[in-house]
Amino acid sequence: MINQINESTALFYAVTSAGAIVLLIKMKARLGLSLAKHRSLAGHPRIAKTISAFLPNYVYDEKQVFRLDNASKEIGAIRQKSFGKILEIFQSRYPKTLSASSNIADSLSDLQFVSAYRLPFQFRPLIKQGLKIGSFYSSAEGVMLTDLDGNQFYDLTGSYGVNVFGIDFYKQCIEEGGQLVNALGPLLGGYHPVLIDNVNRLKQISGMDEISFHMSGTEAVMQAVRLARYHTRKNKIVRFCGAYHGWWGDVQPGIGNPIVARDTLTLTEMSHRTLKILASRTDIACVLVNPLQALHPNVAAPSDSSLLDSSRKAGFSRAAYTLWLKQVKSICEQKGIAFILDEVFVGFRLGLGGAQEYFDIKADIVTYGKTLGGGLPIGVVCGKKTWMKRFDESSPADICFARGTFNSHPYVMGAMNVFLKRLHTEDIQTIYASLEETWQSRADQLNQQLVATNIPVQVKNMSSIWTVVYTQPSSYNWLFQYYLRLEGLALSWVGSGRIIFSLNYTDADFSQVCERFILAGKKMKEDQWWPESNTTTNQQIKRRILKEMLRAKFK
Repeated sequence: MINQINESTALFYAVTSAGAIVLLIKMKARLGLSLAKHRSLAGHPRIAKTISAFLPNYVYDEKQVFRLDNASKEIGAIRQKSFGKILEIFQSRYPKTLSASSNIADSLSDLQFVSAYRLPFQFRPLIKQGLKIGSFYSSAEGVMLTDLDGNQFYDLTGSYGVNVFGIDFYKQCIEEGGQLVNALGPLLGGYHPVLIDNVNRLKQISGMDEISFHMSGTEAVMQAVRLARYHTRKNKIVRFCGAYHGWWGDVQPGIGNPIVARDTLTLTEMSHRTLKILASRTDIACVLVNPLQALHPNVAAPSDSSLLDSSRKAGFSRAAYTLWLKQVKSICEQKGIAFILDEVFVGFRLGLGGAQEYFDIKADIVTYGKTLGGGLPIGVVCGKKTWMKRFDESSPADICFARGTFNSHPYVMGAMNVFLKRLHTEDIQTIYASLEETWQSRADQLNQQLVATNIPVQVKNMSSIWTVVYTQPSSYNWLFQYYLRLEGLALSWVGSGRIIFSLNYTDADFSQVCERFILAGKKMKEDQWWPESNTTTNQQIKRRILKEMLRAKFK
């Protein structure tokens, strides 16, 4: 009996000890994962979603809005007067363009969204007063856009990344591509033979074995992830904090996604802790990398809608990011994880070989989009044969299905073919040959002028992709996009956070952009939005905003 009790006791302690060991192992793994996440909310998507749900809506009234930084009454009066003048100029200079936007806004949800998020939500009453930017243009030529009122703007929107070589280039691609396939027309289900040349050229450029065509960059990334999961038989995907890979659930797991992405790990980029997670876990199917993050690691794409202080940061080190990618790729090779390079945005902008060439890295799968369609919608997956196959020959029902009605649309294939052929022309090769030097020199040139004129603004760049950062604490930096607009510089709806140049900008064109950029800065400073007497710090601004939110939430 005593022996039985001793055996039972021993068994109990053994089971308990084993359970404790398993629990400790799990806790250690969980702690390691937590440490590999970025400490900002962007690194914790679920927490970010929870907090965003409690974010109160409040606005600044007319007494507050011009003196948020405790400026004097005199400065407040100058600001109020200058703001009224801006509204008058907008109404008199852009009446047809603004009217077209206003008339369709109630019926076009896309326009409602971009209009509301051009500036921080606390300032939205100013939109109702007339602080609006029209969304319509009548023509585009060279590096210029013309609105419905005949006003011309230098195009700094880059068509969201599509416009790499200039709007005229894409007009020609679409026109000539249409002529190539016109006899077949929009027939779907079969292929126009021009597709054969496209596939061969893409294989050569990407260094991959197989190609599949899709209808957008988002779809291309969806398929790349699906293939990785299919071949590894694992579910977890790793994305990096702040990175954008399209708007579908698994790769945008935080704010903006109504569902919970349970199989997505959002980790810190350029972190040794992340490398440890990749090396230790056995459930990861793929690692997604957006090379654009090299400009602002672990930070979401900058937008003026969140520009409430001057803490926006950006900076680019090609050498550091190259080392990081090589470290990630090495672990992926050891662990059988698919290394996916999302070049939907940067593809063909950094060079003919894209980010793979630019950072001297070879991916398992590469996704392209935007510019590759020659101006028409496109998404492309290029991959090694071992990753691209969609079925198992030994199991006929084991497939990885992916289709789309407009995949390989003849007109898209035609425009793409013209685009791919033109990449090898002397003009484009000349642009590529001096690409890095040209755009770094131009960024340095503008920064030097900004310092010389004492304007509290600098630009950070990754080749022709630029971000504006602000060197003086202020809650009014988001207004700079409107001053730039008045000087004939067109930005996308995210404002000064993302400036995208087409590569056909001449030195004379860029000189004009610099002149207007500086003039906009001077006028904003004269209007006292960046007063010399300001002593406010970014930390004080953040504390003030936190207090405002708490008051609005619990009043």
